[in-house]
Amino acid sequence: MKGVVCALLVGLLCLWAPSHTKDTPPKVQVYSRLPGEWEKPNTIICHVSGFHPPEITIDLLQDGKEMPAAEQTDLAFEENWHYHLTRHVRFSPSEGQEFACRVTHMGKARTYVWEADV
Repeated sequence: MKGVVCALLVGLLCLWAPSHTKDTPPKVQVYSRLPGEWEKPNTIICHVSGFHPPEITIDLLQDGKEMPAAEQTDLAFEENWHYHLTRHVRFSPSEGQEFACRVTHMGKARTYVWEADV
C-alpha cells in the first residue's frame, strides 16, 4: 500500500511542478572549442541553459545561413525544471565571415554572434 501511495504522490508532483514553473528565457553562450583563429579547423558551440518551457530551437549560422551537419545533445533538465541543450558543428572561420547562434524560445528569436580570439 505504501508503494502505491508513494507512486501516486510522485506522479502528482510531476504533473504539478512544471505547471508552477514560470516562463524563463534561456541563457546563451557561444564559443569555440579551441581559441578562434582564421583558417584553422575548430568547433563552434552554442550552449543554452536555464530555460522553461522546453520548446526551443537552436540554429548555428554562417553569414546568416544555417550551417549543415550541426549536431545537438538531448534535452536535459535540472531539478528546478529548467532545461539545457547544446548544439555544435565543425568550422574553419575566415576573416570577414560571421558565425552566430540563433535561439528561438517562446516565439522570440535572438541571435548571438561568435567572436574570434584574433
